[in-house]
Amino acid sequence: MTYQLKSNPEDDQGSVAPTSGGSEKVKKPGRKKPPGRLTSLDAFRGFIMVMLAANGFGIYQLSRTDEASPLWQILDHETFERFAFHFEHPPWQSNFVPGEVSAKVGNAWLKWKVSFWDLIQPSFMFMVGLAMPFSYSRREATGQGKWKRTLHAFIRAVVLVLLAVFLYSRGHQSTNWIFTNVLAQIGLGYFFVYLLLGTPKWAQITAFCVILVGTTVGMQVAQPVAEYVPEEVNASFEKGDILAEPYRRWSKNGNAFHEFDVWFLNQLPRSEQENPEDEQHRFNGGGYTTLNFVPSMATILLGVFVGQFILLAPRNYKTFFYLLLAAIGCTAIGVFFGATTSPIIKRIWSPAWVLFSGGYVIGLFALFYLLFDLWPLKKLAFPLVVVGMNSIFVYMMGQLLRPWIYKEVVTRHFDWLILKFFTAVRSFTNSELPAEEFMEIFEPVTLSTSVFIVIWLLCLWMYRQKIFIRI
Repeated sequence: MTYQLKSNPEDDQGSVAPTSGGSEKVKKPGRKKPPGRLTSLDAFRGFIMVMLAANGFGIYQLSRTDEASPLWQILDHETFERFAFHFEHPPWQSNFVPGEVSAKVGNAWLKWKVSFWDLIQPSFMFMVGLAMPFSYSRREATGQGKWKRTLHAFIRAVVLVLLAVFLYSRGHQSTNWIFTNVLAQIGLGYFFVYLLLGTPKWAQITAFCVILVGTTVGMQVAQPVAEYVPEEVNASFEKGDILAEPYRRWSKNGNAFHEFDVWFLNQLPRSEQENPEDEQHRFNGGGYTTLNFVPSMATILLGVFVGQFILLAPRNYKTFFYLLLAAIGCTAIGVFFGATTSPIIKRIWSPAWVLFSGGYVIGLFALFYLLFDLWPLKKLAFPLVVVGMNSIFVYMMGQLLRPWIYKEVVTRHFDWLILKFFTAVRSFTNSELPAEEFMEIFEPVTLSTSVFIVIWLLCLWMYRQKIFIRI
């Protein structure tokens, strides 16, 4: 019997799968055994990709329905809006007092609530870092040389950045050079983090601290090039985009990262726009910036630290306890720095956000580790693993083909089935609304969920065919 090495499309975390035929390949003496898969990592990745591919199942979009809609005769508007808060990014600051959705309310020392949607990107980045030690060890164990591994990491980083630019160029007449997409952010930092693999722990920890301290100092001491006029850069006091001293230089599009983009992005060829005012980059509407990737490397490094720990630690409850302790400690330190050093802002990846969100993400991973690596629930992870094994495919499908799938696959072929479903729902709720109106009201949920089901079925087929798209 021969063996084929199957690898993950996103992180290249290896596992050995048997195939029929041939004689058994003899393992070369002296080589380390490749690390086995972590079901928890595949399931965690799959869970995050489910949320992205399903666009949060349309929950936030549904919450934006007009107050006069009959929807609110079925659902409680106030309760649903509090729930929907977790499926959209807050305007600027990212930590809240429990029970509130305004970052301007409450004592900074008590702000430990966060929108779940804000944790999607740090989870993505954390998983990339967590998988890197597994990939590094697997490639080393299979005899791949140092320079080949390094070249592979460099190419992967470049491809991720180019994929992000490709996605951002849709709808433009030429290439739109912008680097705030999650793929670009991972790609820009990936190679630098990779170079730290194999270095002593003190070097990795030093790099982590230098990134956080350097970002904090750089933001605070950088002198603004021009006068900050909020209304000219899509910022407002009402939304909490503009912070008071000593955090004023962390305001939306009024910080050093923004000023770097005003210079840097205008050095690149600009996509032709219908509006001549847009020919020069002036600001990002959401406040996102290219240099976010610098503190984002610290988030990836958190994943590396956990990955290196998991790689060597026994898979037992003691390991789970250490993960849980790290999660609580990291979030607590994040709250401390958020109250004393820098605000907790996801959109510019402030150092306090790295620690604050890092704790939450480590805690989420610890939960998946408990469920699928310690408890006998691996079979329940299968629907998530199917998605996690083809995460790049899922992401690109969701970004590129969502409207087409809904129009040409779901609506064209399954409208009758959806109508039957809502007819049954109407009967169950004893509503007087016609089934067609029920279907129209819940369209955001129907669209997101049905498109995701199509993507999941494609992932299932690819999984069974052992087709794994990877970079």
